[in-house]
Amino acid sequence: MTFEGKSILITGGTGSLGKALTQHIFEKHPDVRRVIIFSRDEQKQFQMAQEYPQEKYPQIRFFIGDVRDKDRLIRAFKGVDFVIHAAAMKHVHLAEYNPEECIKTNIGGAQNVVDACFETNVQRVVALSTDKACAPINLYGATKLTSDKLFIAANNIKGHNPIKFSVVRYGNVMGSNGSVIPFFIKRKDSDGILPITDPEMTRFNISLRGGVEMVMHALEHAWGGELFVPKIPSYRIMDVAQAIGPDCDKPIVGIRPGEKVHEEMITPSDSFYTYDLGKYYAILPSTPNWQMDDFIKSFNAKKVPKGFSYNSGNNEVWESVETLRELIKNHVDPTFSV
Repeated sequence: MTFEGKSILITGGTGSLGKALTQHIFEKHPDVRRVIIFSRDEQKQFQMAQEYPQEKYPQIRFFIGDVRDKDRLIRAFKGVDFVIHAAAMKHVHLAEYNPEECIKTNIGGAQNVVDACFETNVQRVVALSTDKACAPINLYGATKLTSDKLFIAANNIKGHNPIKFSVVRYGNVMGSNGSVIPFFIKRKDSDGILPITDPEMTRFNISLRGGVEMVMHALEHAWGGELFVPKIPSYRIMDVAQAIGPDCDKPIVGIRPGEKVHEEMITPSDSFYTYDLGKYYAILPSTPNWQMDDFIKSFNAKKVPKGFSYNSGNNEVWESVETLRELIKNHVDPTFSV
């Protein structure tokens, strides 16, 4: 797919992934017509505008708005070809304490994005999900699962509109705002204490670059209705602590409200609709509006075994203390040292 002459809008575009996507687009697709950063934080937009001055990046636009405001989305989407929906309220414990706010943003906002796309001429939409949306036990995960369902179901009501909606689901993004690795680095430097929620805890791990590549893959290759899941390694929280602060105190503080010890991205119930595409898995819609045989042939897709699950605790690929240190240096903090 060519991006020449196309306009791309990123909701939540001032976040970690939004900024990484913006950088990728300008590096790989300099002939893009416009990149629109849609978010509600004017300070973050001001700061990002310093990194992308208009003189050097004449295609960039900054659009203040909230996904809760459908009219504002409709205005922003006019003339836009592709939408990447990254805006969300994502902190588990804050969502547990402020459930109504989480619902308004993550569910109401998702429906507003869908509706605004139908009101305009958007061609393709990729929505970001999370491993916490798989068999959710917290409100954040439940709202993101609902969001996933809204975007996937939007393909059923588009009629003759050629628009395609798809979803990408992945685990913790290494080094993203509020994630454990920058938190541990900060605590190591401040008081030398790395609080451990549960020593058995594991998580999937993906770099910002990996997240960007996955979004772009879905944008270019999705037929509509797929939920893409990457094949990525897991890490043990104790290995992360050892990689960052081997000499730090590591008290066990207990899991926070809504946390799991292990995360899932594909459940056994999903296995009936899940296909192996090589680099990614795809959970396909139960009633796609395209021919399944054509999809399987086009992507050389292979059905996963019945009962297959993808869990951070029983993953086949793991990060070690050494690989974590290398990743931190390459993707989070180039000055990092033990």
